[in-house]
Amino acid sequence: MNVLVVNAGSSSLKLRLLGQANEVLAGNDVQRWRSTGHVEPIHEFLGGLPRVDAVGHRVVHGGAEFTRAVLVDAAVRERLAALTDLAPLHQPRALAGIDAVHRALPGVPAVACFDTAFHAGLPDAAATYPLPAAWRRRWGLRRYGFHGLSHAYAARRAAELLDRPLAGLRVVTCHLGAGASLCAVQGGRSVDTTMGFTPLEGLVMATRCGSVDPGLLIWLLRHGCVTVEELSDGLEQGSGLAGLAELPGGDIRDIRRAAEAGSETASLALRVYVHRLRREIAAMAAAMNGLDALVFTGGIGEHDHEVRADAAAGLAFLGVHLDRDRNRRTTPDADLGADASTVRPLVITAREDVEIAEQARQVLTQG
Repeated sequence: MNVLVVNAGSSSLKLRLLGQANEVLAGNDVQRWRSTGHVEPIHEFLGGLPRVDAVGHRVVHGGAEFTRAVLVDAAVRERLAALTDLAPLHQPRALAGIDAVHRALPGVPAVACFDTAFHAGLPDAAATYPLPAAWRRRWGLRRYGFHGLSHAYAARRAAELLDRPLAGLRVVTCHLGAGASLCAVQGGRSVDTTMGFTPLEGLVMATRCGSVDPGLLIWLLRHGCVTVEELSDGLEQGSGLAGLAELPGGDIRDIRRAAEAGSETASLALRVYVHRLRREIAAMAAAMNGLDALVFTGGIGEHDHEVRADAAAGLAFLGVHLDRDRNRRTTPDADLGADASTVRPLVITAREDVEIAEQARQVLTQG
């Protein structure tokens, strides 16, 4: 079964056609994809493909209803659209991809694969917000978690690299890209994660703030400093590395260059980013009462050796020790640890496409 994987991110579009052994038969990355009306990259890619038997779509938010991959029909699409408020940067783009591919390949079954599904079994202690019970029951307020497709693959791949059964491993997976989150994976299951009800919680990201004091946000609204719309836009588009460094887009490569040129705001942005990353890695390890492997994945995790080194530098008390030369030179997939490291630090290529293809096949062959 050849599976077309459509991975619509907050700003990019990744298209892959995977064969039965998950080999890449064709691929295209659109770094700045305007989802509304911007269907040419999809049509151009589909025009030159060999046989497509199924389509797997990454969908960021499945809410409480979608806890596993599901075949897309009109009713499912409508329910996915109703979740847009929970992931305003991502959900519309996923829906645009679903619609565009359906028009181009109307007879090919499509499967929605959810970033939230891997976290659906979070322990109650990790999933529950300490909010009024009536609110939680009425509106389904809980921590959903995201990047589950990436975390699931990275943990499984870590077990392969270490030649150990996943069932016996405690792994912190660090998905670091424009969006970023950590996951505590114990025995192959997500037991804690940094993102919550929406993809805003947790780490500092490119343009998203991560966790901030909710009282601060109430203060801004109560004193008329911003409107609800301005607050939403500021938290989603103008915060994170972009807001700290005062550089639009929040690309860490631009920020590092600015810091090297003497920018104090860019230097602060990098320090805040690493501080929050290091702190949350330790928190994820605490959720599992220890750690066996630390995985870096995603665009920053795979390619920024300085972020890996800076994060690991504060984690020696957990048993994390990088080999500096190996960290600087090695390409994924690899072990970056010094001989003395009791926790194995790994860098692993993000392969959400493999996870999506496998889930799509399972839905279509096993129901």
